Amino acid sequence: MTATSGPGAIDWAAARRRAAVVVPPGPRVTRDEALDLVASLRAAAVRAPAVVGEVTDLADAAATAATRSVYVVDRPGWASANVTMFAELLDGLPMPEGSARLAGEELGLMLSLLATRVLGQLDPFSPDPAGPGRLLLVAPNVLRLQRELRLDAADFHLWVCLHEQTHAVQIAAAPWLPGYLRAAMGNLSTSVSSSEGAARRLRALLEALPRALAGGPVDATTGGPIVAAVLDEHERTELERVLAVMSLLEGHADVVMDAAGPAVVPTVARIRRVFEARRDGAGLVDVLLRRLLGLDAKLAQYRQGAAFVRGVLDAVGHAGLNAVWTGPEQLPRAEEIADPAAWVRRVHG
Repeated sequence: MTATSGPGAIDWAAARRRAAVVVPPGPRVTRDEALDLVASLRAAAVRAPAVVGEVTDLADAAATAATRSVYVVDRPGWASANVTMFAELLDGLPMPEGSARLAGEELGLMLSLLATRVLGQLDPFSPDPAGPGRLLLVAPNVLRLQRELRLDAADFHLWVCLHEQTHAVQIAAAPWLPGYLRAAMGNLSTSVSSSEGAARRLRALLEALPRALAGGPVDATTGGPIVAAVLDEHERTELERVLAVMSLLEGHADVVMDAAGPAVVPTVARIRRVFEARRDGAGLVDVLLRRLLGLDAKLAQYRQGAAFVRGVLDAVGHAGLNAVWTGPEQLPRAEEIADPAAWVRRVHG
């Protein structure tokens, strides 16, 4: 999509340029090391769907997921791919008034920060010849973490791909899901863009910053204090609906990547242990960035969503959990994420 101008537009080309200029390149590698890394990630991505299908009893969906495109990218490549995704996702939606160039620059800066942290991503919105759900694996971030935590390379690559290919299986099992999420986010965007009270929102945002930086528990179904502060009651309800679904998707993927077990990923217990310790033990600068960017809410999605999935599995197994992929009415509500038994009662009686 090309650059645009005028009120309510975003200069997508400016976003790409800014992210490419600002984002650091990642760890140094030789050409042979880079080739080995790419080959290992691709092999893991190919293997992962069948494992996910076996764990989840979604073999047909896993077979479909295995046909989707896999892209091993660097940090600027990930940022550029996400500009494409945002352009596709926001196409036709009303945007707040302002400078298209400034909006593009801000988006590029945000993506440049996130591009140093993301290991993999399933993009369900961008068009791709192989169908919805293209997989992006960010090679320098995988390598950096692999080195820092001294992880077995093949095991870690497969572990990462199990998470992301679980998302591909989810979409294959529920092909209506990307459209549902796009419509829900579109409703929220329309509400925020058309509402009056920009000054009130700005004041609320500034008041929420100290609370966000001070830390404390984050609820995955509210998006954290910064997001919650600038939304009215209707908008918070819409956001909670979206975040409940995201908690399900992320929690389900987190459970599946570990459920494959040591027969598939021999060092899975160590990977999970050191990975969780790193999540909780980040330095001050990383913690502040994580809170400002909403990544603490993302972490809460993993943990609260995983607790929901485990609770459902304990009650009705994977066959019962798989009812969530049959239609929007079966998705967990915000209050059910913290009460999986309530979802089981509503869906299974």
